[in-house]
Amino acid sequence: MSHPQSFSGSATTSVAVTGLDFAWPDGTEVFDGLQATFGPGRTGLIGINGSGKSTLLKLIAGELTPADGTVRVFGEVGHLPQNVTLDTALRVDDALGIADVRAALHAIEAGDVREEHFSTVGDDWDVEERATALLAQLGLDRIDLDRTVGEVSGGESVLLRLAALLLRRPDVLLLDEPTNNLDVYARQRLYAAVEGWSGALIVVSHDRELLDRVDQIADLRGGEVTWFGGNFSAYEEALAVEQEAAERMVRVAEADWRKQKRELTEAQVTLARRRRYGQKMWDSKREPKIVMGARKRAAQVSAGKHRILHEEKLAEAKERLDEAVEAVRDDDEIRVDLPYTAVPPGREVLTLTGLRLAYGGQLVKELDLRGPERIALVGRNGAGKTTLLRTIAGELAPVAGEAFVHVPLRFLPQRLDVLDDTSTVVENVARFAPDATNNRIRARLARFLFKGARADRLAGTLSGGERFRAALAALMLAEPAPQLLMLDEPTNNLDMASVRQLTSALESYEGALIVASHDMPFLESIGVTRWIELGAGD
Repeated sequence: MSHPQSFSGSATTSVAVTGLDFAWPDGTEVFDGLQATFGPGRTGLIGINGSGKSTLLKLIAGELTPADGTVRVFGEVGHLPQNVTLDTALRVDDALGIADVRAALHAIEAGDVREEHFSTVGDDWDVEERATALLAQLGLDRIDLDRTVGEVSGGESVLLRLAALLLRRPDVLLLDEPTNNLDVYARQRLYAAVEGWSGALIVVSHDRELLDRVDQIADLRGGEVTWFGGNFSAYEEALAVEQEAAERMVRVAEADWRKQKRELTEAQVTLARRRRYGQKMWDSKREPKIVMGARKRAAQVSAGKHRILHEEKLAEAKERLDEAVEAVRDDDEIRVDLPYTAVPPGREVLTLTGLRLAYGGQLVKELDLRGPERIALVGRNGAGKTTLLRTIAGELAPVAGEAFVHVPLRFLPQRLDVLDDTSTVVENVARFAPDATNNRIRARLARFLFKGARADRLAGTLSGGERFRAALAALMLAEPAPQLLMLDEPTNNLDMASVRQLTSALESYEGALIVASHDMPFLESIGVTRWIELGAGD
């Protein structure tokens, strides 16, 4: 297989983040005094959903402005965002950012030797050859530079945007969930591009294969970055050792705390006995009053010092215990409980008849879905998976044929555009369940980690993973509850803990399921009963 070309960055290429403060307009704090330096090499930036990974990349790219602190980028920066959309009316060369250079080249070739054309071309005399070769290496050889973008798939949009970045040859490359929507072939091409990159690269991803191709891991947690040398597998091993030691320290600290509590109790009992004995001696007046008074005062001072000593030891033991517990990770995970939506075996759920899809004219053979079947839609980028789901959901009209849905249907689209960015999470969910009480909605959202004030955040301020959780919560509370659930690339933007929770939830779902995904381990884990591969001529 040929690989995308790589480009060398300067030895001084780096990103320095100093004292960075950032909060969303609604007051939600993301960073408070963040410090981090990213040097040459490939860095995997990881962290739980909502930890600020995408926000940090946007701050580095200059797309967001910090409230305080500085972001210094040494060299040109290129940013591939998490959600890529392209204007379908754009020409391909315009989408790649080379339209002006191509126009100048063609003018010079036609005999127009004005200086402005040479200035536009600069050193890019081979830009057309490089662009054509790069598109071929990324699997987009069918896309001609003079064509309009048209209705490209989500995966093809990512690859086109990546090609534009590679043609620019930036010193610092920022990739945010770049394997989202990519088929297995496109992922291999992306892996090759990452492996060949020799400048500074920061990649946010939940793709283990991609993260195993980086040089170091930066773990963003609690507003701080912790560094681990090596790839993601090395990080997991180091973290396992670290967590085992942390749990051992908790056990030691707990034992010490219990010991100090016991010794304090025993000391208090001993002192109480001494006080009773002293009082008895005072009452019986067996010694001179002045002697007994002096002894009583000395005993009180001694008792006070003894008590303070044990209380300080107990406080120190409690502090060590708290520090040990803090070192043990206990990340919250979403708890998805799908509504009871059992579909009896044999019940008619979906019927497709002679369906020909828009944007390519794929012919989908007769399909009859009955009972709680689980269908996986697979195929290359651009094969029509998303188009088929949108057609079934009634969002697109087919060119020919019909799609009949016989049960309540809910569709979670790839781009999660079911949410209104200007409304809060609670308000978005309420739109799908107008009869549900505010308390019921908030109780359900808490299971998706939107607790308290987090449920009042605007949807437009959510990270990719948070947005997925909010959209999924809206789908779960929708009325009527879905008996056919359709998911388009549901693991995009989810951290690994959330993928496990989604898998567990879908395992317990008793309705019919259609999932389009390139995540084969995920599809294999949810009990697919039928695989349908879409492609040219299907």
